[in-house]
Amino acid sequence: MAIHPTARVHPSAVVEDGAEIGADATIGPFCMIGGGVRLGEGVEIKSHAVVTGRTTVGPGTVIFSFATIGEIPQDLKFAGEETEAVIGARCRIREHVTINTGTAGGGGVTRVGDDCLLMAGAHVAHDCHVGNRVIMVNNSALAGHCVLGDDVIIGGLSGVHQFVRIGTGAIIGAVTMVTSDVIPHALVQAPRGELDGLNLVGLKRKGVSRADITALRAAFQMLKQGEGTFQDRARRLGDETESDYVREIVGFVLSESDRGFLTPS
Repeated sequence: MAIHPTARVHPSAVVEDGAEIGADATIGPFCMIGGGVRLGEGVEIKSHAVVTGRTTVGPGTVIFSFATIGEIPQDLKFAGEETEAVIGARCRIREHVTINTGTAGGGGVTRVGDDCLLMAGAHVAHDCHVGNRVIMVNNSALAGHCVLGDDVIIGGLSGVHQFVRIGTGAIIGAVTMVTSDVIPHALVQAPRGELDGLNLVGLKRKGVSRADITALRAAFQMLKQGEGTFQDRARRLGDETESDYVREIVGFVLSESDRGFLTPS
């Protein structure tokens, strides 16, 4: 066990041998920190939280009460192999959030990027890779092996099917089930997720130029109404566009997919 001299550990907390607690970290009352855990500088674990397994938590992250981070996967194929969870810097992981470690069959690592906000009751399953600045609203859930790009927002009470990819900057509305891949900067809503346009609010807040937004709108219409398959339309877009944002969508559509794509209705 290595606890930095400047770390603050409440007397009622349990810190197992082998844990590494960084400078200025705080561990509140009745917490449980497992022997394979590494907490970065300035990490705060609030009362009654559990961080276990082979779990790394980046500097400045705060884990709130009753969250459970690094427990074994909810996967019947899991046979006790040593896998891990890696949480980035400056995340806010709210009450009752659960993040499981990976599985040998899925690469062995569950990863959450920097500056993410996981609101109360959110769940990140085994082998998920979550980008930076992602927001998961209350009681939303990712099944195993999901991949989320940067700046994605998942609405409250929404679920994402295993192996689904959600592209950068996409937004999923509340109470939505997503069963297929979502292109970058998309807007998805309805109980059985439907690709309903672009995340224009997010693009404008990000400061994307008017020219790029116009190009994205034209690209969406071509994907919606053009001739050929969804991939055929994407290839034509790649040949015609000068927008990096449109090229990002093209690359996403032409890359490997386990679930197929949500397409414009």
